[in-house]
Amino acid sequence: MNYRHAYHAGNFADLQKHAILLAVLEALKARSPSLSVIDTHAGAGGYDLSGEMARRSGEADAGIFRLLQEADAPAVFAPLIAAVRAMNGGRDGPLYPGSPLLIAGALRREDRYTACELRDDDFDLLRRSLAPYAFAQASKADGYETAAARAGRGGRAFILIDPPFERPDDYARIVEVTRQALQRDPAAVLAIWTPLKDLETFDAFVRGLETVTNDALVAEVRLRPLLDPMKMNGSTMVLVGAPPEVEPAVRTATEWIVRNLGQAGGAARVWRTSA
Repeated sequence: MNYRHAYHAGNFADLQKHAILLAVLEALKARSPSLSVIDTHAGAGGYDLSGEMARRSGEADAGIFRLLQEADAPAVFAPLIAAVRAMNGGRDGPLYPGSPLLIAGALRREDRYTACELRDDDFDLLRRSLAPYAFAQASKADGYETAAARAGRGGRAFILIDPPFERPDDYARIVEVTRQALQRDPAAVLAIWTPLKDLETFDAFVRGLETVTNDALVAEVRLRPLLDPMKMNGSTMVLVGAPPEVEPAVRTATEWIVRNLGQAGGAARVWRTSA
């Protein structure tokens, strides 16, 4: 699967991922005097949804553009909507902030942010996107290795793992970096995004994660029944070690997306792994 950010920016999965990401950041800032945020697959930083790659997929039409039309969208989406409008000069527009701009815009001066990206073109854009933020660093490095090495080195670790799933070992590497990060910083929090194509693949990933931690909150957006494993039928956010107060926001975002953007037979599931 190729989930390069530019093709899918602003789609339903971004709404889930970015709303939950911002909710977790706010909860962690209230609890921790400083954070060390590592973004393992940062992408370009921000995206023009009128560009060729975004237009080719057209997924933002049923994602952020649909959300912006909702006068009574739940409060969990308010920070994301505000960030999108700020990027467009206070209006609705085609520019969409990826996780780097959302994270950098939410952090404090005492926090640190490392955004990893290996693609040459995306890295150049990422570096320019983060230039205004003195506490943010664009790193042309393997994000998994960076997360494992930097966890526990000053500030509570918060790791966003959002790979393009182009490699067959991504799920195994996510489990391993979770293990390593928690060994270095037992208070570390991880937010893991995955596509949801079929239950066999996802269940195997969760079983692997349960060998590392029993503290995971799983949010599944099933846009349609999981009948065709060749399609991205939904997406998930898995939170490890997240403050319990974020669970209502996670549930609200997940249920709203399915209810408003899903198809017949879609479902929202929010559950915790067993101890």
